[in-house]
Amino acid sequence: MRQVWVVDDDEEMNEAIGLMLKVLDCEVTSFHSARSAAQKFLSGKTPQLLILDINMPEVSGLDLLEFLRRRREWKELPIVILSSESADNIVDKALQLGADAYIRKPATVEELEKAMETSIHKHLSTK
Repeated sequence: MRQVWVVDDDEEMNEAIGLMLKVLDCEVTSFHSARSAAQKFLSGKTPQLLILDINMPEVSGLDLLEFLRRRREWKELPIVILSSESADNIVDKALQLGADAYIRKPATVEELEKAMETSIHKHLSTK
């Protein structure tokens, strides 16, 4: 069972993503802020995959993405952006900062599964 963390400030969206991930046989931990997820990372915990929203109060998903990619221990963590943000410059920035895949809300189970597999395989091929 794959350990996946979901970071999204929208509780209903967190729940919906969690249900889709359970269908995909994942163990899900949800965070309602990038700050709380960052604190969990700093405590020494790491998932096998991170699904991250962009637009959140205080600390954005892009801020968390940049923080994680600057640290050696999380450079190879598969990260999928799942966001309602569709501006090309934001999508490009997320990919430049190190997101492995970018999908727009609302996503289907199939889209989520494909993005997860793409992200995981990208990091397996670099080892």
